[in-house]
Amino acid sequence: MSEKRRKAYARGVLAESLIALLLRFKGHRIVARRYRTPVGEIDLIATRGRRLAFIEVKRRSTYEAAAWSVPTRQRRRIVRAAQYWLAGHPGFQGYEMSFDVVLSAPWSFPTLIENAFEV
Repeated sequence: MSEKRRKAYARGVLAESLIALLLRFKGHRIVARRYRTPVGEIDLIATRGRRLAFIEVKRRSTYEAAAWSVPTRQRRRIVRAAQYWLAGHPGFQGYEMSFDVVLSAPWSFPTLIENAFEV
């Protein structure tokens, strides 16, 4: 892995950690972090009441760049990973589900977009 790529990875992991902390302060319970499956990865899985959120964290140099960084192909992988996760966690089957995106840029407060995309 190149130095540039390693730094970007580290910034992404840090952003995910900060977002997880922020979500906990807002009343969410983090169920899983960096959940990897053979079909895709989910950055954060969180609950708040009976709502189950599969959250993609995007940290880029600007909000605009972050907003454009979740293409259709990646959304499909996130949905498949969520289905995979739900198959192993049947206790969450009755929860209201959402696919959320958190946009993060340097020196700016993160923006949570609930129900950013649908199945």
